[in-house]
Amino acid sequence: MNIRVDRSLFPKVEELSVEFVERKGLGHPDTISDAIVEEFSKALCRYYIENFGRILHHNVDKAVLAGGSARPKFGGGELLEPIEFTVVGRATREYEGKRVPVEDLYLESAKKWVREHIRFLDPEKHMKFDMKVRQGSPDLIGLFDRSIDNPGANDTSFGAGYAPFTRLESLVKEAEKFLNSPKLKERFPQVGEDVKVMGVRYNGEITITVAAAFVGRLIKDIHEYRELKEAVRKEVETHLREMSGLDVTVELNTADDLERSDVFITVTGTSAEGGDDGQVGRGNRANGLITPMRPMSLEATAGKNPVNHVGKLYNVLAFQAADELVRSYDEIEEAYIYIVSQIGDPIVEPQMVKVDLRVNSGELVGGLKEEVAHFMRDKLGELVNSMRQKLIRGEMELY
Repeated sequence: MNIRVDRSLFPKVEELSVEFVERKGLGHPDTISDAIVEEFSKALCRYYIENFGRILHHNVDKAVLAGGSARPKFGGGELLEPIEFTVVGRATREYEGKRVPVEDLYLESAKKWVREHIRFLDPEKHMKFDMKVRQGSPDLIGLFDRSIDNPGANDTSFGAGYAPFTRLESLVKEAEKFLNSPKLKERFPQVGEDVKVMGVRYNGEITITVAAAFVGRLIKDIHEYRELKEAVRKEVETHLREMSGLDVTVELNTADDLERSDVFITVTGTSAEGGDDGQVGRGNRANGLITPMRPMSLEATAGKNPVNHVGKLYNVLAFQAADELVRSYDEIEEAYIYIVSQIGDPIVEPQMVKVDLRVNSGELVGGLKEEVAHFMRDKLGELVNSMRQKLIRGEMELY
């Protein structure tokens, strides 16, 4: 296995004069797309294991959400046309003479996720679901089946990850988590799940710009909206300042024209009802953020099978391993990990692993290089069993 450990020459992002970070929240159309295909993949995995004793070939990582049409208004509103969600992919539809209820698994898992995560979006009334999932190609199915115990990479691809977060990265993630937390929803049920956060740091100044879809039926008029908007803005700003000790400015729904009552209200709490469309892989990376100042893969992690799809496994592993390295070694300040595969080769034996470390002494010593290389070999070994099981159980962040 080719593992190279070097001193990081990548700029320290905290020391750059400018930094941008973005997170698309729970009810954003792109996040909805990621969530539905990942729930579908997990449902397939569970069915395959329960009925055939092992996971069968599938990849359902292509999907598009076509936004509906809505007429939101204060005190009410209605959907005029439903949201349409179409998943495209490959799955084993029949095995050992037994039919797999692929469409049923898709519909059940998709509707369950929507019901559990977006309060005012009814998947029966507000959504239509379509599926174009066919059998995989013989060569990829053959590769999958002949290497179930020692999986061969289904693609030539790479994963990238890093740790730790910058202060801005932590703030952006926390802002969305807080806005979609039970604590905030209890105080402000008018805030929908569709939240998008953009953080900008310019020298010492941090501005967090939030777009949050308010639910019109829970707001009496423009005057109440104005009061709610400022109350929510202050709540988020205070929370972030107390959490970080930093002088953070939060701005909310900056496109609003309050004089014309042209504001971000919805019927369902998501812009998918009429303002935006969604697609798998256009949202957050495997650490939950979009970070243009950092290396990252454009692979969608959601919906790919957890057995041999390196586009999923290597990205999740890279972030997890980088985080563990920083937490485990006092001398490591920052870690960047890159992993590349060759199709057909065992996933536990990548073509190359590159680990770049920033250490507090400034120079890497041989002993640490050897320890980190050994650590990466152990982490790669986890791909076959423990990480696969965690992914099926939904215990690892993917978007």
